[in-house]
Amino acid sequence: MNKVVLRVDGLRKVFQRGGFLLQKGKANVAVHDMSFGLHAGKTLAIVGESGSGKSTTARLAMRLLDADAGEIYWGDTPVMRLSAGNLRQHRQRIQMVFQDPFASLNPKMKIVDTVGEGLRVHQPALSAAQRAEKVKETLQLCGLGDEALQRYPHQFSGGQRQRIGIARALIVEPEILVLDEPVSALDVSVQAQILNLLKDLQQKKGLAYLFISHDLSVVQHIADDVLVMFAGHVVESGSVGDVFSAPKHPYTQSLLDARPINHPNERKTALEIKADEGVAEDGCVFALRCPFVQADCASFDMQQTHGCACLHPLSQG
Repeated sequence: MNKVVLRVDGLRKVFQRGGFLLQKGKANVAVHDMSFGLHAGKTLAIVGESGSGKSTTARLAMRLLDADAGEIYWGDTPVMRLSAGNLRQHRQRIQMVFQDPFASLNPKMKIVDTVGEGLRVHQPALSAAQRAEKVKETLQLCGLGDEALQRYPHQFSGGQRQRIGIARALIVEPEILVLDEPVSALDVSVQAQILNLLKDLQQKKGLAYLFISHDLSVVQHIADDVLVMFAGHVVESGSVGDVFSAPKHPYTQSLLDARPINHPNERKTALEIKADEGVAEDGCVFALRCPFVQADCASFDMQQTHGCACLHPLSQG
């Protein structure tokens, strides 16, 4: 079995509503006791609608945000306990590719400097010529030629900028890439090119991907396993093949129903999820929107679940 390169256990994050003055009962628990493992060479997707906690989970895993509880391991290293200095030494092991390639690159920096910036921190012994050579090799790996080195971000298309963002993450030879909606800002045809590039890089380098997305069609194309999040909870998990072909949680089914269809003949009756009524304070957090809610759902313990957080999962028969 491939080694686990990223593991989180019991991760929890609470945000305060209304600024610094926390109103009683108004804490926003963005991530509830999240646990998962990511294996080398594999892609784990976290999916859910806006506000589900998926991007917060990614930032916690990278320690761009501090968790309120739980443990995070990069390989065997418990990073929650590292000082700022020690954390910096391990930072090259996990890098992020951001959603918006237009906003994630410094418009005043040439590409050779933008992509090579991480080398100044993590490989300071390299000369300027050595950095430039490594930048050139990494850009070529991402499908960009030598002419890109001395140009600025505004001189590239969206897809090219995302290739530059991927090169910037790869330059320090990480084990893990955190991909936060990496193709959502791109045209559909360009999305396919970037996804194919990511799959090719994963095969060549054995990279592990933590892939954040609301687009299940994209996830189906690239991911091995999936976590479905609602209101900070994982409500269903498993292999992409199993979860997508036979979803057990009503929320998962509703996400699948929302995917675009290729032909009218593929259209089927969608599960009727109730309008957004908020989150239930007791029991199942999805109860206020679930068409199958029953009385015992109010006493359901969301933490006592494996694979599907539902007392009355969808029939697979």
